[in-house]
Amino acid sequence: MTQEVTIVRNVLEANDRLAEELKATFKEKKILCLNLMSSPGAGKTTLLERTLTDLKDEFKMAVIEGDLQTDNDAQRVAATGAQAVQVNTEGGCHLDSGMVLDSLKSIDMEGLDILFVENVGNLVCPAEFEVGEDYKVTLLSVAEGDDKPEKYPLMFHISAVMLLNKVDLMPYVDFDLDKASGHATKLNKDIKVIPISARSGENLEEWYSWLREKRAEKQ
Repeated sequence: MTQEVTIVRNVLEANDRLAEELKATFKEKKILCLNLMSSPGAGKTTLLERTLTDLKDEFKMAVIEGDLQTDNDAQRVAATGAQAVQVNTEGGCHLDSGMVLDSLKSIDMEGLDILFVENVGNLVCPAEFEVGEDYKVTLLSVAEGDDKPEKYPLMFHISAVMLLNKVDLMPYVDFDLDKASGHATKLNKDIKVIPISARSGENLEEWYSWLREKRAEKQ
């Protein structure tokens, strides 16, 4: 058991060292880096498509896409005109700092304002690995159930924002916004909860305002 704990600690420590290097690079270049996390199908890519399209005249943005297989999401992102790099983890349940560092070789960071890291769809593993981000942002789809923050506490405990996505489906699902928000704020009193619909555009302006505020702080 001691050997297993030591090995896990060494993996996390090595990852954290690279994450600090990435963080320093992003600080030097004044790039806002966001680690976007959720379960599969919560709407991360749809949110990015909408965000990249709506804010393309304000910011230069890029996306690192994490998936087990295919480049489907990277193609969707690239169609907006933003830079996109696909990382296939071949079964791995998360992105790590080494993957992000390697991906930066394919990104023009000159004048880049915002870098989104769309992590592998998973409410467990991505929470354990820093990737040099300024903030973690977690999407929770209303179709998933309002108890998810309570069942997967670490993800919501460490996130700066919880986006409650697909609120346009509220009439058709059993989801209590107040209950989900309550679970999240109990874990993290500072978490910002924003109900949105990436598909319909409902309340996305609040999300965009937060992005503008955090980007301005990098200047």
